[in-house]
Amino acid sequence: MKKMVLMFALIFVLSLAFTSCRNNKKVDSAEEVLENAGEAIEDAADDAAKATEEVLEDAGKAIESAVDAIGDAVKKAGKAIDKKIDDVRKD
Repeated sequence: MKKMVLMFALIFVLSLAFTSCRNNKKVDSAEEVLENAGEAIEDAADDAAKATEEVLEDAGKAIESAVDAIGDAVKKAGKAIDKKIDDVRKD
């Protein structure tokens, strides 16, 4: 959220700098620049949201894989312990 605000401020400052240097342009062009900046910010926010969603999905899949691997390791350890217990009882 902080990055979005900073990005918006940066685009706003840049748009003001470019429009203030061009005194011969119409007021409409400044409005267009601000409108384009707003659209760019929206697009950047959408891209950031999609990227965040993808990262979270990947993290979730990694966690599920880790849980499955731990479960398999615990099962193998349990079987090995049971086998040793049976071996000890036979002796």
